[in-house]
This record gives sequence, structure tokens and C-alpha cells, in this order.
Amino acid sequence: MLDQICAYRPELKDLYFRQQLLADEETMSYNEVWGGTIPFPEEKWETWYRAWLEVPEDLRWYRYIFDTEKTIFVGEIAYHLDAEREVYLCDVVVKAEYRGNGYGTAGIGLICEAAAKNGITELYDDIAADNPSWRLFLKQGFGICRRDDTAVTVRKVLRPDF
Repeated sequence: MLDQICAYRPELKDLYFRQQLLADEETMSYNEVWGGTIPFPEEKWETWYRAWLEVPEDLRWYRYIFDTEKTIFVGEIAYHLDAEREVYLCDVVVKAEYRGNGYGTAGIGLICEAAAKNGITELYDDIAADNPSWRLFLKQGFGICRRDDTAVTVRKVLRPDF
């Protein structure tokens, strides 16, 4: 199944999926501690697109998780440089209706592959403490580097030949 999953670089017109993803209460329930759903109105798409997809990939990288067999978008994956902390933070969001089918695992693999290709040596993610997805990161070679009542921070050192 994982061979039918790829990272799709969305076009501006494809941002309707991101809008739906961020507005879906069940999908964004993991984000409740940080505000839940996130408005993403169409008038913000172009500015957001330039900031995330028209920049060097060693600063920001954004893709959809695409199932080539079913020809559907199932989630989003990204990483970006957090300049304040001087670390690269990654992001995986799988639409609630598609969870439990290996898409998160595939997405993490695609992020790590892209980051290593772009010369990034470490990835981090901050995950709400009550979100069980941090365990998925551990299965993909990440380790816990910080944990408190609100968040679990995971980290993975990437090999250049990932």
C-alpha cells in the first residue's frame, strides 16, 4: 500500500483541500489544545502559497499526501525552519476519515526523505500531549526529547542517504 502514496506539490487551485482539512473538526481535534480548527479563507491562499511553496526547500517544504491508486488527497505534510529555536519542525495531518491506513507512516517517510535530500540533518515535531500520534513518530525512528503536560517534542537525526 505504501508504494501507492506520494508527495504531491499542490497548485494554487488545489488549496481547497487544505481549506477543507483545516476546517474539519474531527481532523483538527488533535489541535484542540492550540485552538482546534483553523480558518483558511480563499483570499489568503495566494500569500500563503508564495510563503510555503515558492521558497527554497531548505527553509520550507509543503506537500499533500496523495494516494495514486484512489487518486485522492488524504493529508498534508511539511517542514519548516523555526528560526527562533533554530530547528526544523515537521507536520503531518491526515484527514480523520483516512487515519489508520498507513498514510501517516508514509507521510513521515516522505518528509524525512525530502528533508535529507535538501540537506537537513534533524527534524522535530511538537505534538499535543493528549494526541497519540507521537507514538507513530517513535515507530519511525524519532525519539522523545521533551515532554510535559501540554506537549511531546520528538526528534530524528536524518542520514544523508535516507
